Parts: sequence; structure tokens; C-alpha cells
Amino acid sequence: MPGKVSKWLPDDLWERVSPLLPKPRRHPGRKPLNDRIVLTGIIFVLRTGIPWREMPAELGCGSGMTCLRRLKWWYRNGVFQRLYEVLLAELNGADKIDGSRALVDSATTTAPSGGEKTGPNPTDRRKRGSKVHVLVDATGIPLAIQVTSANTHDVTQVIPLVDGVPKVRGKKRPAKTKAGQGARRSRL
Repeated sequence: MPGKVSKWLPDDLWERVSPLLPKPRRHPGRKPLNDRIVLTGIIFVLRTGIPWREMPAELGCGSGMTCLRRLKWWYRNGVFQRLYEVLLAELNGADKIDGSRALVDSATTTAPSGGEKTGPNPTDRRKRGSKVHVLVDATGIPLAIQVTSANTHDVTQVIPLVDGVPKVRGKKRPAKTKAGQGARRSRL
């Protein structure tokens, strides 16, 4: 594999991801690109922030649209949720998850393409948006993530976030949960 590609997707990360990927679909036509090459393209776009259409051909990862289609297919097949659970299990095995305390906070983002988890933006009702709610442990490791419409109040997502922490080899709910400013204003 060329040096450019291995820089974006190290071997140890590929070894964790490759068993989680679904088998390629069989259909007539061109052979699908190698999964490692496509994942490298996905990581490149997500790390650099460039639009999918503008992914450089010199990288050797196919087109940006190919990478985007594969990303969506893998997401629908639960690849990233399983990877997240594998990484949490590794962190737990190394005793790096601190369950003594947890913090809940959120950020609102625009959603120009729309989608089922969008709603009016609280600051500009004409624009659609989403809100990403995150629960992290005492050291900042994300334990649960929830996406809702932008006008969803933070306090309504605290319990679903705590309940959404994957069971990782006996880890239980955090002992204490603290919330960001939006959720603190209401009673939990």
C-alpha cells in the first residue's frame, strides 16, 4: 500500500475495523474498490473537511462519491457502532474508563440536507438543524451519542444518554452525572 494511504489508516486501526466490515455485495459490472482503500478515503475527507466531490485522485482512493456511498452503507450495517463498542471494550480492559462521574452536553449544527432528525434551529427558525448530545466519562471519553432535532431541549436527553451507554464487560452507569448549562437550568 502506498505511503500516502497508510498515513491516513494505520495497520493497527485497519486490523480492528476489517473484521467488522460486511462482505461486499455481488453485482454485475466493475469490481468494487478494496475496503481499506475506501476507508482511507473516508478518513481523509473527515479529517481534512474537504467536500466529497473534491477528494484528490492522487490519493488513490477512488472518487469521493464512492467513499460516501460506502460510508452510508457501512453505517446502515452498524459497522461504526460495533467499532465503537470494540474500542470501548479495549479502553475498559486497560482500565481507562472512569465511571465515577459523567458529563452531558450538546451542540447544535446546521442540516442543509435535512433528514428525519432535523428541526427548526432555535436561533433561526427558517433553517433546519440537528443537535448532537454527548455523554462523556470523567476523562472525556465519549460513552453515548444521540442526535435529535435542533429544538430538542437538553434535559430530555439525559436519561436516554445514560441508558444508551453500551454494556462493556460489566461497566455500569456512571455514579454521578453532570449536565451542561442548558440542562442545568431545568430540573433533572
